[in-house]
Amino acid sequence: MDLIPERVLVITPHPDDAEAWAGGAISRWARAGAEVHCVLCTDGSKGSDDPEVDPAELAATRSREQIAAAEILGVANVVMLGHPDGELEDTADFRKDLVRQIRTVKPDVVLTSEPYRRNMQWHRDHRIAGQVALDAVFPYARDHLHFGDLFANEGIEPHKTANIMFWGSENPNAFVDISNEFDTKLDALMAHASQARRRTREVMQAFLRSRAQEAARAASAHPVEPVPGLTLAEAFRRVTFRT
Repeated sequence: MDLIPERVLVITPHPDDAEAWAGGAISRWARAGAEVHCVLCTDGSKGSDDPEVDPAELAATRSREQIAAAEILGVANVVMLGHPDGELEDTADFRKDLVRQIRTVKPDVVLTSEPYRRNMQWHRDHRIAGQVALDAVFPYARDHLHFGDLFANEGIEPHKTANIMFWGSENPNAFVDISNEFDTKLDALMAHASQARRRTREVMQAFLRSRAQEAARAASAHPVEPVPGLTLAEAFRRVTFRT
C-alpha cells in the first residue's frame, strides 16, 4: 500500500496492542514524515498473571512502557484515557473522548482494532474500542451537531477522516511493507517489559516474523488487489469515507 498519510491517530485498547499489530506501519509512516498520535483507551491494570501484583502499580508501569514504546516508533504524543482494563463500554462519554481526539488531531487515517473479528479469540476491549472508534469517525466527529459543546466550549471543529484501518481483521484489503521496520517494531513491543515474563525477545521475534510472513503471503494472494513481492507485512481492513 502506497498510502503515506500526513496525520495518523492510533486508537489502541491496551498498552502493547498497537505495537504488536501495527508497529511496523506506525514506524514506517512516522519515518516518512507523518505526524502520529496515539490514544490509549485502558490502563493495562489486568495485564499480569502474577497474583501478587498491585493493579495500580502495574497501570503506572504500563503507562511508562507505552510512552517508551511510542518514542521508539516516532509517535508524537500519547493521550491516556485511563479506563479500567477489561471494562471498556460503548458509552457516550467514551465516544466523546474519541471524537475530541479525532477533531483535535484531524487525522487522514485512524488506526485501530477490528471490531468484527469472529473466528478467533478477540478481547472484548478490542471489539469495543474498534466499534466506538468507527462510530466516532463516522458520523460523530464529522457532524457538527454531535457533541456541539466541543466547539462551543473548546473551539474544536468537526473533522472528516478519509480512512480508518483495522488491525486483526479476518478480511484484510490493505497491506504495509514492514521489511525495513521489523526490528523497530520488535524493539517497541519489547519496551513493554512488564509483559516480558510472558514472552522473551526470541519468542516474540519468531512469532511476529511468522505473522508478518503470513500477511505478506495474504497480500500476494489477495483476490482483488494483489501486492506481490513483500516478505514482511502488516495487514489491515481499510474503509475509505467520502470527504
